[in-house]
Amino acid sequence: MPKSPLGTAIGYATNNWAALNRYLEAGFLAMDNNLSERTLRAIALGRNNWGVIGSEVGGQTAAVLYSVVGTCKHLGIDPFAYLRDALPGLFALGEKPTTEQLLDWLPDRWLLNRTRNTSIAAATAG
Repeated sequence: MPKSPLGTAIGYATNNWAALNRYLEAGFLAMDNNLSERTLRAIALGRNNWGVIGSEVGGQTAAVLYSVVGTCKHLGIDPFAYLRDALPGLFALGEKPTTEQLLDWLPDRWLLNRTRNTSIAAATAG
């Protein structure tokens, strides 16, 4: 029967077939969103302490900063180390940086470039 637990499960699988196939094709994808929910829990709890952000622009800025810090934490990067390096680097790009210049400052690329530069420095020193 469609309303039975088995019928509901089959209906869910049928309605989400493309997403389920994507999960099977890319085994590194998580089946749940627990990481996202744990990350957002801190924001939801803090909301009571912060009151209001102040403005729509302030809310957008907070969203960007939370995304950057969350990405850094997920990648095992110290967010303060990243921001100490990235903010002056982004400022140095000037008024109209190219998309490629901006992409180089995303946390994952920053980490890759930093690791690569450390390896090159170690190889030349030793």
